[in-house]
Amino acid sequence: MRFSQADRDAVIAAVAAAEARTDGEIVTVVAARSDAYHDVALHWAVLATLGMLAALAAFPWIAERIYGLLDPWTVQTPLGGLFTVALVLAAATFLLARLILAPMPVRIALTPGRTEARRVRRRAVELFRAAVERRTKVRTGVLLYLSLAEHRAEIVADEAIHAKVAPELWGEAMAVLLERTRAGRPGEGIAAAVERIGAVLAEHFPRGQGDTNELSDRLVEL
Repeated sequence: MRFSQADRDAVIAAVAAAEARTDGEIVTVVAARSDAYHDVALHWAVLATLGMLAALAAFPWIAERIYGLLDPWTVQTPLGGLFTVALVLAAATFLLARLILAPMPVRIALTPGRTEARRVRRRAVELFRAAVERRTKVRTGVLLYLSLAEHRAEIVADEAIHAKVAPELWGEAMAVLLERTRAGRPGEGIAAAVERIGAVLAEHFPRGQGDTNELSDRLVEL
């Protein structure tokens, strides 16, 4: 999914409008993905290799037939020949599995949901610590993070907000964001989620005199 300039402008306008009512600061980040999931591909490749070896152990005649094709004059297949066939098949299975799992959509499809959720959360926390945490005077920064490949989002709040706002209160913002992202309108979803985050912040942290815009309103695209 690509963001148009209209999407970016809508997010900036939503952030500005939300922050006009609160001391809170909202940072929006969208990433193509939160992880490369190479380890997931490796795990599946190893599993496929072990499965192939298990099949040879259960049906050793397969290895004998293959060796017989290579050396049709053999009367009795030597043990070393069977091991050689198993080794070649294991290497071929591993390489084929890695080739099949090379495209990112395939790795994402074969990644358990819990693994995706943990890695999206981890990436969101990393970005929050780098760009938001303790960067406002009264510790009222919020990161809205959307990871497109996983179709998952996270909201991470600074300590002052976390102390007053229960995580459940972000549910409406998350719901509208994911709903519109799945419909192919992520920019609209982010803007709508920002509006709902701003409503929560305005209730608990209304804008006071002297409040300034401490963090950028622009949409960060990774």
